Amino acid sequence: MEARKLERLKQLATGIAAQFGSKCEVVIHDVSSNHPDHSIVAIENGHISGRKVGDGASQIVLDQLSGQDTQPKDHLCYLMRTPDGKILKCSSLYIRNSKGKVSAIFCINYDVSGLMMVQSELGSLLNVNSRDQEEPGRIINVNSVLDELIEQSVSKVGKPVALMNKEDKVRAIQFLNQSGAFLVTKSGDKVAKYFGISKYTLYSYIDNKQQEEKRHD
Repeated sequence: MEARKLERLKQLATGIAAQFGSKCEVVIHDVSSNHPDHSIVAIENGHISGRKVGDGASQIVLDQLSGQDTQPKDHLCYLMRTPDGKILKCSSLYIRNSKGKVSAIFCINYDVSGLMMVQSELGSLLNVNSRDQEEPGRIINVNSVLDELIEQSVSKVGKPVALMNKEDKVRAIQFLNQSGAFLVTKSGDKVAKYFGISKYTLYSYIDNKQQEEKRHD
């Protein structure tokens, strides 16, 4: 990311955090360098999620780095849950460079845990039936994301690894590839070990699947 643009974003992050106080976390992810392990280049009030500069990406960043959506829309006012149980109201804005390509993701995360408790107490006191809240997602680090993607790949196949044949493993590994799992440093070693294959076999599965898809285009 351009240094001048990063400085402008940092200035904006500092201003937002100051305006809304210590319960407002603002995070800047650099997605121009393809280093999901260290995507956070600036953060205000990092105590909210327990993250710091140099920490890894969350799922929203991996999705962007995997290139599944070349024209993503800003994701506004959604709920996330931190590992220690805080509920955050979040908005993620995609920052583009002069060529229109996403170079950064600017995230605003406000801790609404206390407000939700007050809302619950008031609802009980006033005997008002509040609308069901959608279950929040979770803020997780890049290593946790990889573990969850592996679990999802197994669920997609519908059988444990011990019962998978070659086609099953190809399907699972292709899901991981499309989900950006292999952008994570040393993910190939972990995935190969999990599926009981060599790294050579792992990448041959990816290459063979990609060639097959090209033949059907």
